[in-house]
Amino acid sequence: MYRWEITRAALAQRVFATIRTDSYDQAAGLADTLLSAGLTTLEISLTTPFALEAVTTLVREVGDDAIIGAGTVLDGASARMAVDAGARFLVAPNLDTEVISTAHRYGIPVFPGAATVNEIVRALELGADAVKLFPASAVTPRWLEDVRAALPQAPLLPAGGITPDTAPQWLAAGAVACGMGTALVEGDRETVAKRVADLLGRIADLAE
Repeated sequence: MYRWEITRAALAQRVFATIRTDSYDQAAGLADTLLSAGLTTLEISLTTPFALEAVTTLVREVGDDAIIGAGTVLDGASARMAVDAGARFLVAPNLDTEVISTAHRYGIPVFPGAATVNEIVRALELGADAVKLFPASAVTPRWLEDVRAALPQAPLLPAGGITPDTAPQWLAAGAVACGMGTALVEGDRETVAKRVADLLGRIADLAE
């Protein structure tokens, strides 16, 4: 797929999961739970041990049925390793020009982090495919709504402190998608599956 097609597919459900665990096995188990529950986009944080191996395995297993990315990609070297591992998109909490240029060189979309209007505009100027608003816990949906009024062209992805209960508020305020970690994945397999299904249902209701 072309970069814009990957971006569209990655954000289609308007929610993506961040998997950050203490082991490869935990990451693989959470990914299986989320994908089985119907989620189609997730990122494996590079803070997870053997994260790149997890990315490679998941990409091979899911094919085009889901979009697997790498998160916490802080620099150009990490970006290249993530691309080589098969990541379909890159996410970062910071704004690094080498991450964007490296990924784009190989046709991979990047969602870099920004916390201010200046950083959001800078990310757009550098070619960000969408901008991760991080940490979202430092602001409110109303803040995002005000920013979107001034920057309606900015595709914003709030993450950091988002929960299934608050995600619809962020989406209603103009976010193109929300990123969630612990609040989405905590609990046993049945609990997570029900939470994902409920969230996807609530997001679908927003579009009606």
